[in-house]
Amino acid sequence: MKYKLTLLTFGLLLLIHPIDVTNAFELTPGSGYLKASRKITCSLEDNKPIVYWWYGSMYSRVQGEKDRLLFKVEGMNIRQCATIEDPKRGQGYRMVSRELLFYQDPDTGEILDQWTNPWTGETVDVLHVANDPVNWGNQYEINRNGKPYEMNLSIHGDDWWDTSTIPLFYKNPLAGDFQDYVGGIYHATEMFNTTGSVADLTDDNKDTAKVNIGWERISYWLPWMKMSGRNGIVYFHTFGKKLNSYDELPESIKAEIETNYPIYNQPPPTSDDRKNETSWTYFKKMLGNN
Repeated sequence: MKYKLTLLTFGLLLLIHPIDVTNAFELTPGSGYLKASRKITCSLEDNKPIVYWWYGSMYSRVQGEKDRLLFKVEGMNIRQCATIEDPKRGQGYRMVSRELLFYQDPDTGEILDQWTNPWTGETVDVLHVANDPVNWGNQYEINRNGKPYEMNLSIHGDDWWDTSTIPLFYKNPLAGDFQDYVGGIYHATEMFNTTGSVADLTDDNKDTAKVNIGWERISYWLPWMKMSGRNGIVYFHTFGKKLNSYDELPESIKAEIETNYPIYNQPPPTSDDRKNETSWTYFKKMLGNN
């Protein structure tokens, strides 16, 4: 009788709290975290295009004056991953991508061709960010230090998130040969918040994970603003997500890509071994084309 009562009670519990039979993997160092990293970054399926999209604002900060909203901004990154293997470090993946960021009128959202600098009064051509490529180094089950691959995920219930702060400090690509003596070092900080659902991330029935992103950046004036070393910085504050497909991008962005940046509707090939582009190296390249 006790045995039958136990079965009956268990059956009732199943009706009230059904067991989740989703095929899930564990977030553990090594293969588990590597799989999670790849699902966040791109897809477990080789050569599958994945698109991230974000939008927000760019402000100025100058000592002694109020911050100014200079632009709305909207960007996208299109990427894909490929499986790789190493005899010592195990299975891994590499990611290749290219990305765009457009500067928009702060009132209308229209993508700008020119901008009148409020500090100098000069009207300058706007150079949007068009970085090709933006690739990652190879990621493996075993790190360079011989330990299993790990992620810095914070998990609370079904929520996971990752917070990354990336200080940048290196010789400015536009600088000369004596910058250690006279300055000209590029100084910026990139800040990312990436979030999602643990159940979605660890679901083995899905090749990619749903992801929300926050991107912030602090840097010197943009080179095309022609600020001539004036005091001040700019900062970006944006939010976005991984899209289900390229078609979900706003129509204005897709039209701009079709007209002026046609290669950005596909990621680079996974064999791409070019050096990464930055907004500064891209600006230098555009100067050389003038």
